[in-house]
Amino acid sequence: MSGIKVLVSGASGRMGREVCKAVLKESELQLVGAVDKMNIGKDVGSLIGSEPLNVFIQGELIAGLNSCKPQVVVDFTAPATVMNNIRTTLAAGIHVVVGTTGLTPENLQEMNELCTQFKVNALVAPNFAVGALLMMQFAATAAKYFPQVEIIELHHDQKLDAPSGTSIKTAEMILAGREKQVPSTIGEEKIKGVRGGEMGGIHLHSVRLPGLIAHQEVIFGGEGQTLTIRHDSMSRESFMPGVILAAKLVCERPGLTYGLEHYLFQ
Repeated sequence: MSGIKVLVSGASGRMGREVCKAVLKESELQLVGAVDKMNIGKDVGSLIGSEPLNVFIQGELIAGLNSCKPQVVVDFTAPATVMNNIRTTLAAGIHVVVGTTGLTPENLQEMNELCTQFKVNALVAPNFAVGALLMMQFAATAAKYFPQVEIIELHHDQKLDAPSGTSIKTAEMILAGREKQVPSTIGEEKIKGVRGGEMGGIHLHSVRLPGLIAHQEVIFGGEGQTLTIRHDSMSRESFMPGVILAAKLVCERPGLTYGLEHYLFQ
């Protein structure tokens, strides 16, 4: 067996299981390790409905890194633990692909410094779906012609952070293309917060409901017209081509990269 050696952190979760399945299908990748606080000691094969793989869930990331010797860690854990995982991985000289959201600009700055210090690479991607990346690119283009915009993101009710990383990244891309900030229009809020959160004059709204996976609308308004750009992920499989691309390329892209579009659109 050959290929880039991958350890999945958060392997018992819904995204982690999909990542394990996707890695196993790729001849250029090799699943060598899995870490999670749940299902410790279980063969990953039993979690994803396959034959035994002789890859067992370990409870501690440092133990997994030491025993499995991966080249890349793919992290889909939780906002509360992701930075400790990143620090541990980069300090061990291992590249990391991060799909866990909730990272702050200060976190990204620290990651950049760690990558430089330990001479390793990292990718942080708010969204791995190709359609979502296109949605963000199209929104950034449309923003040049429509100054007024609001973002509505909708996710499953188990998502731990709000707003989503995708909506924040979309707002950042829109703001980066503007010469000046557009004042937001609020009026009177009869219920506090009903107009959503604000980022640089852009209102962001978060919806959390069972039955949803990951969805986003970017709604632009102009005189006598509106433009809506929407993306829907109907299953977590939609993220896997992007995750696989990231795992293959992170070893080659120096330092920290924020956004999978930098790998995809060249």
